[in-house]
Amino acid sequence: MPLYDLPVDQLRTYRPDVAEPEDFDEFWAGTLDDARRHPLGLQVLPVASGLRTVEVFDVTFAGFGGHPIKAWYTRPAGVAGDLPVVVQYQAYGGGRGLAHERTLWANAGYAYLFMEPRGQGSTWGNGGQTPDPVGNGPARPGSMTRGILDPREHYYRRLFTDGVRAVEAARALPGVDGSRVIVTGISQGGGVTLAVAGLVPDLVGVMADVPFLCHIRRGAEISPQDPYLEVAGYLAVQRNHVEQAFRTLSYIDAVNFARRANAPALVSVGLMDQICPPSTVYAAVNHYGSRSGGPRPDVDVVEYPFNDHEGGDAHQQARQLAWVAERFGA
Repeated sequence: MPLYDLPVDQLRTYRPDVAEPEDFDEFWAGTLDDARRHPLGLQVLPVASGLRTVEVFDVTFAGFGGHPIKAWYTRPAGVAGDLPVVVQYQAYGGGRGLAHERTLWANAGYAYLFMEPRGQGSTWGNGGQTPDPVGNGPARPGSMTRGILDPREHYYRRLFTDGVRAVEAARALPGVDGSRVIVTGISQGGGVTLAVAGLVPDLVGVMADVPFLCHIRRGAEISPQDPYLEVAGYLAVQRNHVEQAFRTLSYIDAVNFARRANAPALVSVGLMDQICPPSTVYAAVNHYGSRSGGPRPDVDVVEYPFNDHEGGDAHQQARQLAWVAERFGA
């Protein structure tokens, strides 16, 4: 697990020219407009989780295409009034798991919505329940190459839209103060977090841990592991698709969303991370807020010099608890 990427002093100033399509804003505005033509269809059902200090609810809402997306809503038991809410997105391959698993933010005194990624949930963890009913052309196993030749068909167009709709669902939940929302996630969840930060203009905060999907072309060129290796493996076979594939991926590159974010952010990076190379994370960090239309928002970066993709783990959670309390005024 060596230090294989740029020297740390270069990482901290690494601000590459990441490809961005000219119609990026129009593409995403149209995508969200299409999604919002479907009623949110929010369903909130209490769950007998066996927990005494938190209440858990099974949530369903309409995501991309009106497709039903599952989530857990957790909040402190017996607490009246509207609470600020943390919305979290899952890492690659995981599902929402079981009702009793997601308790940290509710135990900290906040409302908490944990969204399941469509079509995932059977790689690790305790399972998922949200299908992805959309098909795609020839692809390598995994999600990165699903729809890779057309941004309208790409998997992450659907997942990022689901992520925005999850914020809208969280704001509509009973017992939630919709004016105070923080989004968070690890790895894939961190990439979704940055995408949502660029698409939702009134968040209180953004927490992205070892985020995936940043500077995707560099990730595909230097990462020795999946999921970026899915792209490299696909292009090793589909040799004539290189430029078309990376044009599609530029529509879902988290750097391009990070440019548009305007909420303060807390980002972690593992300097020995072989899944999400540190230079890709710093590409998003150093572009963050550059096209927000106002002063550049604060970005706190926490480096873990000898850590791989586990990043800060519980140490980072401790930082997040303090950071969230400050943002929510708790």
